[in-house]
Amino acid sequence: MAEIVLGAWTTHGPTLSTTPEEWLLRLPADKARKDHPFRGATYDFPALVELRKDEDLAAQATLEERTRRSLLCRAAIDRLADIYEKARVDVAVIFGNDQHEIFLDDLIPALTVFNGETIWNAPATEAQAAISPPGIHVSEWGHKPPQYTEYPGHPELANRIIRQAIADGFDVAKSSKLPENPGNWHSGIGHAFGFIYRQIMRDKPVANVPLFANTFFPPNQPTARRCFAFGQAVGRAIRAWDSDARVAVFGSGGMTHFVIDEAFDAKIIDAIQARDAETLCSIGEEYFQAGTSELKNWIAAAGCLFETDLSGDLVDYVPCYRSEAGTGTANGWIAWNKKAGA
Repeated sequence: MAEIVLGAWTTHGPTLSTTPEEWLLRLPADKARKDHPFRGATYDFPALVELRKDEDLAAQATLEERTRRSLLCRAAIDRLADIYEKARVDVAVIFGNDQHEIFLDDLIPALTVFNGETIWNAPATEAQAAISPPGIHVSEWGHKPPQYTEYPGHPELANRIIRQAIADGFDVAKSSKLPENPGNWHSGIGHAFGFIYRQIMRDKPVANVPLFANTFFPPNQPTARRCFAFGQAVGRAIRAWDSDARVAVFGSGGMTHFVIDEAFDAKIIDAIQARDAETLCSIGEEYFQAGTSELKNWIAAAGCLFETDLSGDLVDYVPCYRSEAGTGTANGWIAWNKKAGA
C-alpha cells in the first residue's frame, strides 16, 4: 500500500518572496482597510494602533528587524526543502486554497479535487501585472516559473480521493483542466501550490494532487471541523491505494495575517504537535477570516496526518510585522517524517 512518508505545513505568502523593503508595498492597503479581522472583531488601522499600543510593534517592524526576520524565513524554507528532498517522495497531496486565481465569482466550490494529467503555470502578462493587488506582482517569482511550464498531476490518486470523499459524504467538485480566465489578474495554478513547487520542491515537482478549499469567500467556506474531516477522508484514500508510492502531504497557507496574532498561531502549532483535533476543530469561524482563513489548509492536512505514525518538530515560527498596528504575515513551518528505523 502507499505510504505517507512526509507531512509538512508551510506558509506561502508574498512576504517570503519579497525583500524587507518591499514588505511595505502592502502598507497603503493596510491603512485604507476599514475592517481588519482580529480576534473575532474588526478594526480600522488607527483602531488597531490604539488597541495594540502596549505591544511595541513598531520596534518589530523596523527595517533592521524586518531584514533579520526575512533571513530567518529563508533559512526555514531551505530547511524544509532539504527535509522534503531527503524523504524521496514519489507523489504529493497539497491542501491549499484559491484567491480568485482560478475560481471566480461565477463559481466558487467549497472543496475541489484536481484530477487532471497536467498542471500549468506561467508568469503574469503586462496586463495582469497592471491589475495585480499592491505588493503581489513583485513576489510572483516565488510561486511562478519564468516561462509557461507544465507539471504532472496524478489522476489515479485524485480519482481515489474523489471516490473516498463522496463515500464519506463530501460532495466535492472536480477539475481536470485549469481555466484560462482571460482578463483576470492571475493565470495558472494558484500560489498556494506554486510556492511549494518552486521553493520546497525546488522546481522539480513530483506528480501531485492539488486540493482546493474555499477558505476566503463567504458564504460557502467549509468549517474547520469540516476541513479536518475532509483531511481524514483523504488519508483513508491514500492508505487504501494499492501502490508502493511514497507520499508527501502538505498544508499550504497561513499563519495569521493580515493582522498577526502570535497567541493564536501558538494555539494552532501546539494543537498540531499534540495531535489535538478537538482544539483545531472547535475554533470559531470568526477567527478564520482574511488571510488567517488559510490555516484551514493546515487543519485539513492535520486530519490526514494525525492518523499516521509520523512525528517531527516545528521548523520555525517568524512573525513578520510591517506596521505598528500589527499588520503583516506570521510565517511558520512544521515537518513530520518517519523515525529512523521505522
